[in-house]
Amino acid sequence: MTLKYYQDNAQTFFDGTVNVDMSSLYETFTKHLAPGARVLDAGCGSGRDAKAFLEMGYQVEAFDASPAMVELAREHTGLPVQLMTFADVEWKEEFDGIWCCASLLHVPAVELPDVMRRLADALKPGGVWYVSFKYGDGEREVDGRRFTDMDEVGLRALVEFVAEIKVVGIWLTKDKRPRKDEFWINGIIVKRLSQF
Repeated sequence: MTLKYYQDNAQTFFDGTVNVDMSSLYETFTKHLAPGARVLDAGCGSGRDAKAFLEMGYQVEAFDASPAMVELAREHTGLPVQLMTFADVEWKEEFDGIWCCASLLHVPAVELPDVMRRLADALKPGGVWYVSFKYGDGEREVDGRRFTDMDEVGLRALVEFVAEIKVVGIWLTKDKRPRKDEFWINGIIVKRLSQF
């Protein structure tokens, strides 16, 4: 359902998101990264953020589940954006940072713990991870897309499924797109250096 939406509306979605100014959110993430760090843009959509990180000097890998979005993101970024889903993630301790901006919100709630585990496994110890969800509680469908909304309690509970990660910051932001009045919950998560 959600995948079909992005296939059918890829150009419209690209045009509506590619130029949104995300710099304040980038700062909350990149302040935890060393120069030249390896970053994964997981569910990259238009490729806007992957391109921004590339221009900041980071080594960037990106993927999306929609073939049409992957093509647009490849054109926009010049990166070999991969066609894959969160369920395909099998990296082990390869990234210094993972960026999940408005992407995990399409994962059904029942599948989120496994996805969190997969992404945590892909993060190096000491690595940083940004996530964002539409603010709320529960699951819903809107115009052919499914959403899993999160509030502070839900996000903390989700992170607690994976022992080696912890939340270091949660905050709300207003939608950065013009004519949108939704609120988003943002989280910065880090992977512990050891289990002891």
